[in-house]
Amino acid sequence: MSKQTAAKPSNPSESWPQRSPLRAPKLGDRVYEQIVERIVDGTLAEGDRLPSEHGFCRMFEVSRPVIREALARLRADGIIESRQGSGSYVRRRPVRDLLRYGDSTNAAQILRCFEFRIALEGEAAALAAARHTAADLRCIREANDACDDAANKGRLGKEEDLEFHMAIAHASGNALFAETMELLHDDIQDGMDTARNLSKGEQKERVRILRDEHGAVLEALADNDADRARVAMRAHLHNAQRRIVGAK
Repeated sequence: MSKQTAAKPSNPSESWPQRSPLRAPKLGDRVYEQIVERIVDGTLAEGDRLPSEHGFCRMFEVSRPVIREALARLRADGIIESRQGSGSYVRRRPVRDLLRYGDSTNAAQILRCFEFRIALEGEAAALAAARHTAADLRCIREANDACDDAANKGRLGKEEDLEFHMAIAHASGNALFAETMELLHDDIQDGMDTARNLSKGEQKERVRILRDEHGAVLEALADNDADRARVAMRAHLHNAQRRIVGAK
């Protein structure tokens, strides 16, 4: 007796695992963007109390879960803060020119990328201080010199800056640091572009700050001081993030 074989589906997609249907941008994303725009353009100023969840629901004609999702993202990005029993308030306003270099969703992604980089690259720098070889340190110095050369020629030098950070990741001795940064390449470059574009009018000051911050990282690496390298790298990236959100 011959075995019966299961009939193949006429449409190959019928055998695929069931997934949620493709959707347009989520309502939470749209609400998030509109609140950010109101903060950036000054409609909601720093220190202002945000409308209640019910007020936002009426304003945007969406449900409470949608509003809560948008507010959670705003808190995660450091733009608003919640006060017990009082509501949510604008914590800081991203600089007005930020949206010239991308929409509010892109701006939020840049801020989240900086937050992740602070954690990731801080540890990479600490490990690099403890583990780097003479060849590693030479590569880091050369990348830093290339940053200086680009600045002296009046260029933004984003490629050189990224190479400096990648050289440190490689020197950590753990390939996952560099591989993760490669995966984040586009987001990292977007962040570098934005930070530089926002400080174009202060080129000399930007160059001075970059040299000082890179110099502090490099000195800690050369001294094999892991704690100091971690602090210097975290401070460097945190300062770049602060320039984007306009923090004092």
